[in-house]
Amino acid sequence: MKPKILANGLIFSNGFRFKGSVTVDSGLIERVDTGYVDISDIPCENYEVIDCEGKMILPGVIDEHVHFRDPGLTEKGDIATESRAAIAGGVTSFFDMPNTVPQTTTVEAWERKMERAAEVSAANYAFFLGVTNSNLDEILHADYTRIPGVKLFMGSSTGGMLVNNDEMMHRLFTQFPYVIACHAESEDVISANKTRLQGEYPGGIPVGLHSMLRSREACVEASRKAVELAQATGARLHLMHVTTAEELDFLSPGDVAGKRITAETCPHYLCFTDVSVGATGGLTKCNPALKTADDRRALMRAVADGRIDVIATDHAPHLLSSKQGGDALTTASGMPSVQYALPIMLQLTRKGVFTIEDVVEKMSGAPARLYRMSRRGYIRPHYAADLVIIDPDADYTITADSVISSCGWTPYEGMKLNFRVEQTWVNGRPAYVDGKFTGIQKALAIRFDI
Repeated sequence: MKPKILANGLIFSNGFRFKGSVTVDSGLIERVDTGYVDISDIPCENYEVIDCEGKMILPGVIDEHVHFRDPGLTEKGDIATESRAAIAGGVTSFFDMPNTVPQTTTVEAWERKMERAAEVSAANYAFFLGVTNSNLDEILHADYTRIPGVKLFMGSSTGGMLVNNDEMMHRLFTQFPYVIACHAESEDVISANKTRLQGEYPGGIPVGLHSMLRSREACVEASRKAVELAQATGARLHLMHVTTAEELDFLSPGDVAGKRITAETCPHYLCFTDVSVGATGGLTKCNPALKTADDRRALMRAVADGRIDVIATDHAPHLLSSKQGGDALTTASGMPSVQYALPIMLQLTRKGVFTIEDVVEKMSGAPARLYRMSRRGYIRPHYAADLVIIDPDADYTITADSVISSCGWTPYEGMKLNFRVEQTWVNGRPAYVDGKFTGIQKALAIRFDI
């Protein structure tokens, strides 16, 4: 098979943008050249040329936070369907969360998910192990050259994996040397809010009051506790889906590879506010809850100044029936995001708070460095050829019939975008081209350099 040249695109990587070409061979980036090349001068007998004039070439997105529902919840989605949605959105690698059925809290359960992904995944894959109140020995002896880290739920969420044993948490933070990815919400605060609101609304807490049930105080208290414990023990803490301005005070700018405490937020926290939950009838209900417009603006600034290190989707598909007609307790929390996250984040750069370079760093480079992924996240020679070609002048509207996730809906329906994923390449082969899947599946299990 001939090497391929993605010619004359605007390349984004390593914090820079430049006109150039990328040569791909045997699944890897062979070379990166700057400047314009006359395609007619490239010997067609030696190379296959893809004309990228007027297009952007980005490293594939590494989504370190998805819920692909496989196994046990596959009526909502599974690895096959959701990984296809991922590559349609320029996501070439994903890390899946452990709150499945059964929960991924043993190496045996993890191995079964790896076997499933090897059979059906369209994108590169890795799976977190989940922490419980009693499985520390199990997670300490797992192989973290193949596992990104562990997921710790400090607040109850979908799947019921709450860890509320302080002794267990202290042992985890003291003994576990890799990334502890933390869902930080105080269960005590949530419980007190629930009791109060049920007294005020005996017929059911309105879904629009979700942010009062899972309040900012719940987030701030739990994040503070996790940060203080990490500072005391030297643990490698990663706060997932940060939502409040107050939590940003616990964070600092700087290179993600040099930090012991890092943080993620998600596109929906940059697009929606608490007001939208009631207005959409619960479609944007998620855990942690959406917060205020002021919080949204603070998160945008934190993306720009480096206190937020990673943008991930927290892709969490639910059947539409479970998102409608319920209250703050019964309406399912979570929303599908993996297909549109990259175009939406690129669109948000038009607001002038952060740049395309920031988006590429937060969605590709930073997660690669944070987890010490082996040769991914950048457009560099000898790195895996996980690439996305973007049309920056597409001018389209997100519609429900364009949704690839098997749940069949999106909270972003009606949003107008200019950036469209035109092609997604996984390990050097085009997996998605011009709105169609090629059927070429070259996904691999992700490796970590520890």
